Amino acid sequence: MSSQTLSKAHRMSYRIGRGEQGVLTFEPYKSEILPLWRFKTPAIARQSSKQIYDKFLEYNEREDFVGMDMCRKFLQMGMTRAKRYANHAGGRKYDKETGEELERSSKHEGAKEKLEASVIFKEVWEKAKKHEGYLDKKEMFLKEQKEWDKQQKKDGKK
Repeated sequence: MSSQTLSKAHRMSYRIGRGEQGVLTFEPYKSEILPLWRFKTPAIARQSSKQIYDKFLEYNEREDFVGMDMCRKFLQMGMTRAKRYANHAGGRKYDKETGEELERSSKHEGAKEKLEASVIFKEVWEKAKKHEGYLDKKEMFLKEQKEWDKQQKKDGKK
């Protein structure tokens, strides 16, 4: 299934959610965007965030808010994951056994690069969040979704 052939029911099942919620589960977008998502070095982060933003603009042209929002989530996830690797050697924030937060570090190998990668993603994420087409489509989507949910409840499907 491509994002161009989504059923209305599937599209309406999408939830914007908080932060990156659902970014690795909502298909077919996950499979379309995930291969573009990389943050190992600043150069890779720059290329990746550009490719994801280009995909964001492509979804905008197709009037596909869900695709745009998924791109926004991947940009946000690039920022947060790179930042985690900048703050914690190996990218692990919590101890596997105790669940306690591990000590932060900024002097480990690659910390500076990951921090720079995080900043790169943050700039593009901010741009996406403020994009006029995104904001307009978000408002329309939420309105349509509210009506859809109301109708589903009325029809006894929810």
